[in-house]
Amino acid sequence: MKKLSIILFSVLLSIGAFAYTQNKQDGSKQYVSKVSTNNLLALSWQNAFCETHRNKRECRNVDLNAYTSSHFTLHGLWPQPRNRVNCRGDKKVWLDKKLYNDLLRVMPAAKSGLHKHEWKKHGTCYGKSADLYFEDSISLIDQVNNSAVANLFAKKMGKVLTKKELMQAFDKSFGKGTGRKVKMMCHKGLITEIQINLSGEISKSMDISKLLKGAKNAQGGCQKGKVDKAGFSKR
Repeated sequence: MKKLSIILFSVLLSIGAFAYTQNKQDGSKQYVSKVSTNNLLALSWQNAFCETHRNKRECRNVDLNAYTSSHFTLHGLWPQPRNRVNCRGDKKVWLDKKLYNDLLRVMPAAKSGLHKHEWKKHGTCYGKSADLYFEDSISLIDQVNNSAVANLFAKKMGKVLTKKELMQAFDKSFGKGTGRKVKMMCHKGLITEIQINLSGEISKSMDISKLLKGAKNAQGGCQKGKVDKAGFSKR
């Protein structure tokens, strides 16, 4: 009986080893067996990104009429809390041609390998395959890009936009109170990114308004900034 107990304990211990991995940064245990239901969606304003990263491959020979000149681009989908990174799993990304092309539409920085970095650091903690991780991410950004939020940014290019205006656009598109779930990030007076808190299991058919409803209110960020146009300003 004692021998049997030892064997059962060993089996359970082995199963537990697949449930988490040790975070090299702070020693915290990262659970990867469950699908993440607490996430942050980071969307970049590509014009501002390229203004401050002119040598990036995706910022060379900028097409002023490109989709990304008037829509958000995908920075990443980040399981929370912030230290939930670099989990156990396959660090390599193998996407089929169609999915990769779909990803390039909303993540031009994939040309520079951003998708590989995002998968390794954040996607491995998401609890799904790389294909599903990026399919879910594309679905979310498409919903924002087809809303009053992206329309607001397109109309305000070259002008200053306030956090209040951003919140109102979210409330209009996704329901009252959803604007409180969003943080606006700025650099050198330019709006570079919006970060959106989401709560619940994500799927490519999920309405983002449902994920916003139960999410925590966002804290920090900037209160106003300029919405940059496509192309480089003179220095």
